[in-house]
Amino acid sequence: MTTTPSRPDRQEDADVRERSTTRTPRRWRVLLHNDDFTPMEYVVSVLMRHFGRSVTEATRIMLEVHHAGLGVAGAFTRDVAETLVQAVTAEAQAEGFPLLLTAEPE
Repeated sequence: MTTTPSRPDRQEDADVRERSTTRTPRRWRVLLHNDDFTPMEYVVSVLMRHFGRSVTEATRIMLEVHHAGLGVAGAFTRDVAETLVQAVTAEAQAEGFPLLLTAEPE
């Protein structure tokens, strides 16, 4: 007869429940804010390079930002959204533009 050695670090009677499905991470929207100093062409360029937008999409978003004061660049996981905000903000500041981006949950 074989016995299993006792392990004090294991709880044999622990109530463990398994998830039947995985949850998709919450999405965060990256928002562009209007200002009077950042050129429209630069905003279109940022949308194309960092957010993978086509010229048409980038121009539409830029015009939305220009007329409404705010536009959605895209929706991402929190880490990606925060990284994009930091990268684009740093690039804009290096170019001398006060482009403001923020991230908020959907």
